[in-house]
Amino acid sequence: MGANVLMQKLVFVAQLASQAVLYVLLALSVISIGVIIERWWYFFRRKDDVVGLSERLRAALRRRDLEGARKVLAASKSVEAAAVAEAMTWYDEGPDAVEQILSKAVRQRRKGFETGLLFLGTLGNNARFIGLFGTVLGIVTALRELGTAQMGAMGNVMAGIAEALIATAVGILVALPAVISYNVFQKKTQDLEENVQSIGSLILAQMKSHHDGFHTRFPQAERPNKAHPEA
Repeated sequence: MGANVLMQKLVFVAQLASQAVLYVLLALSVISIGVIIERWWYFFRRKDDVVGLSERLRAALRRRDLEGARKVLAASKSVEAAAVAEAMTWYDEGPDAVEQILSKAVRQRRKGFETGLLFLGTLGNNARFIGLFGTVLGIVTALRELGTAQMGAMGNVMAGIAEALIATAVGILVALPAVISYNVFQKKTQDLEENVQSIGSLILAQMKSHHDGFHTRFPQAERPNKAHPEA
């Protein structure tokens, strides 16, 4: 008697949980859409022609126009320009300082352009399992009713199984956009970091060329030395 009561309670809980899974998936779907729209808007607002930015920056650096280079970076709305502009404030300290500050600037901004990716990745990997969980609970309820139902109620049992399978379909439907969006935004973050490194390499190369040009124009052998007294 006690086992039957416990089984009835478990079936009742499974019936409620199977319905709750659908509401959970619906809520996760809404949150996922919100994150996707926010991430799209974030990258759209900061989109810029990085190749053109690099060319303008290189032209200014070749003229040794640091103020012009800073204006080129300030005119850009991209994350790359903001990170490079921070590194440019250390231009007078040498290539090593610029390189270190550039790495720091990227690390500090990584949290901003990776926001929401953890949620999308987690949802994409697990939404189908949440749906499968709801399907299992629904089938348990349907099979329990099958054991106690008359032949005329077989249609209701099959309808319950069909409704249970909907949870798996909804889980897959929620997971697909999350996975696709995660991959797209992850690629954008990688491109962003590569663009920063590319522009940073341009600045470092220009700094080193100026330094090497100085030594080429004034080789060690031609530099004035202290006069030695004649023997």
